[in-house]
Amino acid sequence: MPPRTARNDGESCSGVFKRDSRSRVRWLIGVMLFCSTVINYIDRQSISALAPILKTQFGWSNSDFASLLVSFRFAYTIMQGVGGWLVDILGLRLGFSVVVLYYSLIAVGTCFANGLGSFRFFRFMLGLGEGPNMPACAKTVAEWFPAKERALAVALFDSGSSIGGALAPFLVLFAYHVLGSWRPTFVLTGSFGFLWLFVWLRFYRSPDRHPAVSKEELSYIRSGQPPGTSEVVKVRWRDLLGYQQTWGIILGRFLLDPFWYFISEWFAIYLLSKGYRLEASVLGFWMPFLGADLGNFAGAGLSSYLISKGWAVGKARRATLMMFGPSMVILLVVLNTSNYFATLGLFTYAAFAYGACSTIFTSLPCDVFNHRAVGTVSGMAGTGAGIGTMISTYIIGRVADAASFVPIVKVAAIIPVVATAVFVLMVRRTSRQDQKGLLLDF
Repeated sequence: MPPRTARNDGESCSGVFKRDSRSRVRWLIGVMLFCSTVINYIDRQSISALAPILKTQFGWSNSDFASLLVSFRFAYTIMQGVGGWLVDILGLRLGFSVVVLYYSLIAVGTCFANGLGSFRFFRFMLGLGEGPNMPACAKTVAEWFPAKERALAVALFDSGSSIGGALAPFLVLFAYHVLGSWRPTFVLTGSFGFLWLFVWLRFYRSPDRHPAVSKEELSYIRSGQPPGTSEVVKVRWRDLLGYQQTWGIILGRFLLDPFWYFISEWFAIYLLSKGYRLEASVLGFWMPFLGADLGNFAGAGLSSYLISKGWAVGKARRATLMMFGPSMVILLVVLNTSNYFATLGLFTYAAFAYGACSTIFTSLPCDVFNHRAVGTVSGMAGTGAGIGTMISTYIIGRVADAASFVPIVKVAAIIPVVATAVFVLMVRRTSRQDQKGLLLDF
């Protein structure tokens, strides 16, 4: 189908959406990406919210619980790379639909788990489905948003991880107490994906084929994107691995992502290890997620402000990383306090700083590479992040059982400094000739 000049193809949605010269369809797409990420994280965080209950019922140790997280992460890691490539091949509408349908079915099916082995199986299968979500979101942003709005669009969908993580304990534990069992909670949380899928299939089209996108908005999207994004580029993994920038994004994510998963998957158990009651732990559980959510927009706002002042996109992104990344070392202070609210505050700031960095490193594939390679690069970065998170999750479980969380917190506080250096030094334009034509002017 050629790009549209006038809409008259008889699609069912053509009678529903009306064009206007000031259309803002790209932000409705951004809201859909946000909702997808919220649902994605509610599904994955359900197990962490139920962890104290399941550990008691099934007699699991911290190492046993870590094995569930590793099962998910192993599959998630595989499908970050493969799934990003598949979304580049299948396209966003079909690729996203398959992904959400699959992982929603698996999330509902978790209600049939009955012991450590079956939980590992369902977590593995869920990881296969949820892996492509972030690469698909990044690719959608690259297709729908110009450079000056891209960080804000990334912050919007990336904040869904914090919102979903914060909602999960309240939603899951409320359902658990009302329904009297943990099994129906998986049916409830898994069902949200089916609702999202219905809206996505009804609404989503590419920008040049969407009946609600005005000519003015389409022109704004296209004119505001970096030169070369309309070129047909054949992308291969081995080509991308020849770029220093690819390795910088992969290694940075390998180092920094485990920091977030330590907070999002272990924070409730960490609070319990400090002697706080389950009720207090659940009430405090949402605060780092709120911090990360605010951090997403802080990082986006700062880098966008710098760009509006004439800074180059790459310089603005690196400056934001250098401001927030090293500040996560403040988490070391938590080792010297036994005050509940001080502990919450320190973890919340650390999550805030991570959220600011997360917006930036999630934007990097869109900023650095031609949009036809964005899904693949994002997926490769997710694979690197998954490998790092699997290693850290296994170590956390073993160390927490054998000793305490003290050495874990020490390492978690220092690693972001190293990750920041990797991003800043490696993800920048070099004098080397770009023979494949995949790099943008970063």
